[in-house]
Amino acid sequence: MHPTLLLASNSPRRRDLLSEAGFDFETFVPDISERFDIDLTLRELTALNAIRKAMAAAHMHPKKIVLAADTLVAIDDRVLGKPNSVDEAVAMLERLSGRAHEVCTSVVVCHLEHGRSISFSEISRVRFRRLTRDEIDRYLERIDPLDKAGAYAAQGFGSEIIQNINGSFTNVVGLPMEKTVPVLAEFGIEPKPERQ
Repeated sequence: MHPTLLLASNSPRRRDLLSEAGFDFETFVPDISERFDIDLTLRELTALNAIRKAMAAAHMHPKKIVLAADTLVAIDDRVLGKPNSVDEAVAMLERLSGRAHEVCTSVVVCHLEHGRSISFSEISRVRFRRLTRDEIDRYLERIDPLDKAGAYAAQGFGSEIIQNINGSFTNVVGLPMEKTVPVLAEFGIEPKPERQ
């Protein structure tokens, strides 16, 4: 009997990354509000949020392997979460325009029944193109910025606003697969073999 992977996230990007990598999984959305209003570093904040999500899911599903993650953006030591309005999204993109910022994802994989967990963080550096207000407005017409840290997505239309990414691309999307896949393997979770 193979263990079941439970993704403790409502993020369509994380679901897509796991599906594209060939993993079978279930999803469960823990009733946890993400924090970014307390005086912690980017890495500490994402780690706190990921741990809270993982523990909430694991307590409800102790037999399953739980994967939880949290992604935030920071510039000038100021953490940017998800915008509350389109105006706030515009302000975030104007702040990021023409500059480099950090994207941090913290990941927790745990199996409560066996009392086992592994956690890690990944930071990528993203540089934006210099954007006019018209370019920002056009970009925001194509995506929903309200469910994205920093009000943008690296995938899809990301190339219109991103100049380059130094580090893991999938980290900027929301789940650093280069590190996640080997950690899942330690819990016996492997992608489905590709059909020939």
